Amino acid sequence: MGEVRCALLPLGQREELATAVTEGGGQVVDIDQANTLIWTSTGDAEELRSVLEQHPGVEWVQLPFAGVEPFVGILDHQHIWTCGKGVYAEPVAEHALALTLGGLRGIGRYARRNTWSEPFGKNLLGAHVCILGGGAITRSLVRLLLPFGSYLTVLRNRPDPIPGVAEVFGLDNLHRVVADADVVILALALTPETEGIIDETVLAAMPDDAWLVNVARGKHVDTDALVAALSEGRLGGAALDVTEPEPLPDGHPLWALDNVIISPHVGNTPEMGIKLLWTRVRENVERRSQDREPLGLVDVDLGY
Repeated sequence: MGEVRCALLPLGQREELATAVTEGGGQVVDIDQANTLIWTSTGDAEELRSVLEQHPGVEWVQLPFAGVEPFVGILDHQHIWTCGKGVYAEPVAEHALALTLGGLRGIGRYARRNTWSEPFGKNLLGAHVCILGGGAITRSLVRLLLPFGSYLTVLRNRPDPIPGVAEVFGLDNLHRVVADADVVILALALTPETEGIIDETVLAAMPDDAWLVNVARGKHVDTDALVAALSEGRLGGAALDVTEPEPLPDGHPLWALDNVIISPHVGNTPEMGIKLLWTRVRENVERRSQDREPLGLVDVDLGY
């Protein structure tokens, strides 16, 4: 690509982001002179479409976060698209581990009490942990789980081996694999195929003391089916950093359940993530200036 001329839209220039561009060997320019667009908003897909239509000189678009669902409708093969895929894996994996431990050891239940209560919980040590998704979050999470001696299985589109994982299966094995899992953790991309993947039948297949942990997207889970399973004692609990709907409304049944932990989509907060994004921008500008493949390429056909 040679010289990388970057426009920063729609939120304008942040000094740190502009510095990341220049440290990567690029130049910050107005959109009329740009061959690269660093999109600094998590939404505004139609505005982004309009910008690209008006400025055909843009060849590469860097999106801000790992999830590209707001932009799926405008992805095309005329541009190179990259996102924050992998950037936020470490903090999200850490949060998944915290939610898993908090659920299994009853921390959420104890925190709701105002008096000394009966003992509750079980160990993560030696537990069977099943993770849906084979990306960067899963790989970081596997590393964090290995010291617990957990038996790790992964379900993903392509059942290729993952270091540290005992068995990797295709998603068509979902019902069979979750049947003996102590914890099922969702860390996969949201696509039409994975929307609602955790439905009534999957919840029924899980042991009645198993926990569901979701650090992916709320739409992976049938919320009504989850509430029913939790309320009727057919599931040990759920630890959710994402929900459907989101934000979860006041008064929603999930708030009242003892066996539910909810955090407000903070697996990666803006304060945690912004420096990681700057690093990704710097690395990708450097790679593009050297005609090397950038990190976090979006598969336009798969939509993630």
